[in-house]
Amino acid sequence: DVQLQASGGGLVQTGGSLRLSCVVSGLSFGDIAVGWFRQTPGKGREAVSCLSMYDGSTYFADNVKGRFTISSDNDKRMVYLQLNSLKPEDTAVYYCAAYSRAILTSPIYDAPEMYDIWGQGTQVTVSS
Repeated sequence: DVQLQASGGGLVQTGGSLRLSCVVSGLSFGDIAVGWFRQTPGKGREAVSCLSMYDGSTYFADNVKGRFTISSDNDKRMVYLQLNSLKPEDTAVYYCAAYSRAILTSPIYDAPEMYDIWGQGTQVTVSS
């Protein structure tokens, strides 16, 4: 089965850190791009960070640059999002998503509608 499974959310204080994990199954890992998106009630999903497994290109939203990093462990088929210096406005449900044939896309897509495989969300709550 093709699926993504996200985990690692939780409750942290302002300035704290979390690491989100996304395990990918059923896809050719080297051929995909994986993105992390977040959503708050009443708002659409916004891209946080994306990583192409094909060429390593990345995308970061302006409001997370310098605070969040994205990485992968190809052997474990995992993509990680390290969240540092968390702020209350980072509170959201975080989703990982993927699309195949990353070789065909440059730069990497950051629009949610370009991602066709989605995992369940994981809640991140940052208290002030």
